[in-house]
Amino acid sequence: MPLMLPSALDSPRNITGVAQRLLAALRGAGDLPPVRSAVLAVVDGLGAIPLRAHAGHARTLSAAMTKKDAGGAVFPTTTAAALTSLLTGTAPGAHGMVGYRVRDPHRDVLVNQLTDWDAAGIDPLSWQASPTVFEQAAASGHPTFAIGSSGHARSGFSRATLRGAEFVAAASAAERVAQALHLAEAHEGALVYCYLPDIDKAGHKHGIDSAEWVAALEDIDAVLAQRVPDDVGMLVTADHGMVDVPHHRQLVLDSAGGWHDGIRHIGGEPRMLHVYTEPDADQSALLERWRRDLDGYADVVSRTEAVDAGLFGAGVTEAALSRIGDLLAIARSNHALYDAEAEDQRGRGMIGQHGALTPEEWRVPLIRMGAFAR
Repeated sequence: MPLMLPSALDSPRNITGVAQRLLAALRGAGDLPPVRSAVLAVVDGLGAIPLRAHAGHARTLSAAMTKKDAGGAVFPTTTAAALTSLLTGTAPGAHGMVGYRVRDPHRDVLVNQLTDWDAAGIDPLSWQASPTVFEQAAASGHPTFAIGSSGHARSGFSRATLRGAEFVAAASAAERVAQALHLAEAHEGALVYCYLPDIDKAGHKHGIDSAEWVAALEDIDAVLAQRVPDDVGMLVTADHGMVDVPHHRQLVLDSAGGWHDGIRHIGGEPRMLHVYTEPDADQSALLERWRRDLDGYADVVSRTEAVDAGLFGAGVTEAALSRIGDLLAIARSNHALYDAEAEDQRGRGMIGQHGALTPEEWRVPLIRMGAFAR
């Protein structure tokens, strides 16, 4: 079993530790300086390595970022799993959001964990049962706020991850950060979450080496240059990073190649597939075949191997286990794997992608600003 996590999920320098670090700072304890209020700014898709590579276009963040201001994400390095880990302080094996598209074992269908909640009839409170950081903070008497797009206010994903917070809608990144800092200053003891998706969107569409991605980075950097009020700490991080996948690095899994033989569903996303086999399939033979045929493209492991290696965290619940693929295909280098029979083929147009275990996807910034700054 060659795969190992780049760093422990229970490390304070992992995104699973961010929630407790912020709560501790509000209590005047922990490794962060005590603060009057705390802001968690999440820049979706901003890896630590691409940020450092483009330091000249992010002078505010680069100036605030020391060599120690980076940490690890979770597996898979995808928004549904990683944002939930950030906002619950638990690994995917505990909160159950184990990928982008996973199987609902009760109905035997694939579910997009960002968008399919209502259409699939999934209850966010039972599907994702771990207490959020907002519920934990509110139980201790702290005001809690989550700032994002108005379209996300009542989404299933928001109900799964933001419950306990008062949702505040703001259109632009500048408005969101300004609102976050205002709320932190106006409400003593507040915990404020601010979600910034612009860089992730630019990376998916244009790639991280594009002028559009650099422009998005410059915009976010300027937004985060706003003055942080006295006694307010701001932690800037991300859910995952990203790699560019050129067209010649794409592998299409079609029926002509026998990729669907013995396979019931292919979920996940192009850089980390959850592969669900037919009930009567010979899983050992399929595992051997996928490993052989994807040699050089991806590492293929069984569900048992992935869980035993700790990829989903130390404790994997029965609910999470039932959603993990029988096989996992984890892309190497900058490859991507596409299911030719998937209903939604929009992902094949994406340049920037994530989900696997490269340092570019795994390493994220943990930048301390305002009263948190060293």
